[in-house]
Amino acid sequence: MTKHNECILVVEDDSQIRNFISYALKQEGFPHLTAGNAQSALSILVSNQVDLMLLDLGLPDFDGMDVIKKVREWSEVPIIVVSARDQDSEKAAALDNGADDYLTKPFSATELMARIRVALRHSRNINNKIQTFYSVGGLSIDMEKHLVYLDGEELHVTPLEYNLLVLFFKNMGKVLTTQYILKEIYGVGYGTDTQALRALMAGLRRKIEKSPAKPRYILTEIGVGYRLADE
Repeated sequence: MTKHNECILVVEDDSQIRNFISYALKQEGFPHLTAGNAQSALSILVSNQVDLMLLDLGLPDFDGMDVIKKVREWSEVPIIVVSARDQDSEKAAALDNGADDYLTKPFSATELMARIRVALRHSRNINNKIQTFYSVGGLSIDMEKHLVYLDGEELHVTPLEYNLLVLFFKNMGKVLTTQYILKEIYGVGYGTDTQALRALMAGLRRKIEKSPAKPRYILTEIGVGYRLADE
């Protein structure tokens, strides 16, 4: 069993699910703390070194959405929502409010651990250094030279396609909502029209995907947005 230094806070009022997550974390060598409500969770965050929070939305004292907003006022700790709420609107709202990922119950320990590793890896990259070269599979980007490569060959992309790839690589593995992408790529005044984004995404996929209908790199999260595959 690998020992990890990162401490994980599990915020879940259902004792069975809390125990399941605690056992999975223990098996993977993650030190962790638990809370059954929002107030306890916020107290733990203030008084302990927490590297990632697993957050249920249906807490007995405060809604999990409010917890995300509150934490984001003063902390950038990675937040993975684990919730039975499976509506696309709920997922998008959690991500837009500052969550890093969203996992719908029921889920396997294997999937949970994979999401945790992605979130922690992304957090380490941000905290350790300003990264300028990223790669996944055969796709890579050199932000210092403003170049994109596919299977070792330089790939011609438009300025908007390049900006889109930068956004995805800086958030590798994270689900980005359509509204967030629109705001980051086109600006806050662009509105809610997604047609331009769909056209931009289709053009980029034709360049980087062997089969655009079955993408390897940029994955669609139906009703929510898109995600750059982490592995």
